[in-house]
Amino acid sequence: MSLRCRDCAAGLEHCHGALIHHAYRREECTEDGCLSPPAAHDMHLDCSAIGCECDHVGAVSAHRVG
Repeated sequence: MSLRCRDCAAGLEHCHGALIHHAYRREECTEDGCLSPPAAHDMHLDCSAIGCECDHVGAVSAHRVG
């Protein structure tokens, strides 16, 4: 058994960080220097989940329904 993740072992482009979707800004990754496209991230978070300042009352995230 290997300690590497499956995507690493297969040589696939991916990121181990989480992609944070902001209401009015570009997405950001929790990994420093990440240049992977959004589809290469397994974990996606709305910025309100981390208490981001850009998601105050009146700010609407494109990823939120309702």
